[in-house]
Amino acid sequence: MSHIFPRHTRQLPPVAAGGEGCYLRDAAGKQYLDASGGAAVSCLGHGDPEIIAAIKTQLDQLAFAHTGFFTSQAAEDLADLLIENAPPGIDRVYLVSGGSEATEAAIKLARQYWVEKGQPQRGKLIARKQSYHGNTIGALSAGGNEWRRAQFGPLLLDVSHIDPCYEYRLRQDGETAEAYGRRAADALEAEILRLGPDTVMAFMAEPVVGATAGALAPAPGYFKRIRDICDRYGVLLILDEVMCGMGRTGTLFACEQDGVAPDIVCIAKGLGAGYQPIGAMLCTGEIYDAIASGSGFFQHGHTYIGHPTAAAAGRAVVGAILNRNLLPRVAAKGDALADRLADRFGQHPHVGDLRGRGLFRGIELVRDRTTKDPFDPSLGVAGKIKKAAFAAGLICYPMSGTIDGRRGDHILLAPPFIIEDAQLDELVDKLDIAISAGLEGVS
Repeated sequence: MSHIFPRHTRQLPPVAAGGEGCYLRDAAGKQYLDASGGAAVSCLGHGDPEIIAAIKTQLDQLAFAHTGFFTSQAAEDLADLLIENAPPGIDRVYLVSGGSEATEAAIKLARQYWVEKGQPQRGKLIARKQSYHGNTIGALSAGGNEWRRAQFGPLLLDVSHIDPCYEYRLRQDGETAEAYGRRAADALEAEILRLGPDTVMAFMAEPVVGATAGALAPAPGYFKRIRDICDRYGVLLILDEVMCGMGRTGTLFACEQDGVAPDIVCIAKGLGAGYQPIGAMLCTGEIYDAIASGSGFFQHGHTYIGHPTAAAAGRAVVGAILNRNLLPRVAAKGDALADRLADRFGQHPHVGDLRGRGLFRGIELVRDRTTKDPFDPSLGVAGKIKKAAFAAGLICYPMSGTIDGRRGDHILLAPPFIIEDAQLDELVDKLDIAISAGLEGVS
């Protein structure tokens, strides 16, 4: 009998016993191709000797020192490397233990920035529907997935949510992608004006939406328009790259591909590649200086921020991504995966959209391709596909509620950056089996 409190009390998982490269192995010896990197975490695969060695070396030197008393060389080195490769203007790194902590820190920093600047009336946050920013109360408040929010509603903060940039469902007939991108972005300006420009502190968004919308990339020009609107009204732009960042889309920071630089950016998952729990909130020098020249104290913190062992792992992971030339590889293997998905599922009667960037790919499932009608939520399509994939030896990330938190199903793929062509073939073959099994009798 286990004393672990599992995610699902009626779905007890097998024991993970080992991992090598793109595969995990359970205690019974069954092997699984990790086609989602867990939750877009294991970007370097499993058992990477260089990362493990870096962690062991750090443990021999110093495992932990509280940041209320010390910094560490591991944390300093990671921060230097991140800033060296960060978007323009980003100058400071606040290390945390995961994605929810990073987005929570970003929200609190945005608020304190305006207080320090003498504009305490700015306390409103705008985010997007069908976004996911984490599971702490602040992060969940920013997230726009109604299913995740519903039972915690009385606890959540008052955050405004505009429509996502969701070209497959919201672009109108005859509307160009560029025109749609501008229209989608203009919803932010309308919401700022509705709330009152001098009351809004920040806008938060994922450059490529992950868990709740299945690798949903923006329309052309969307984020440049968003940046312009934020600048016009003095609103901070917070980009949540917890899932899509650290090389997952083919550039170290996903926003590079949209030609914009945020005021605050959040990273995690691929930052530690699963070898240690770590995340980070990065901000501009201007934001940092507002705190430094004001109270001098960011009123926030957790015990394990700046953890030396975690920082050493993050430094080794980011170094590996850059030094092994994995970013061009992500782009190339991402194109190869996209081609394979299009060949196998492009004309599938229940595949409505194939999307994504790099090794971050989504498949939106529909009951009817012509009308784009989703499956009835009561059918539990995503759950059935996940179960069938696992039985076939494939780990992928199917989710329901793609459209509005209740309707719609998608599959998210985020395999390790080291994946080979033969493993891409294995991925698609096993995914085909899983989709067929999951949809059997439900259409």
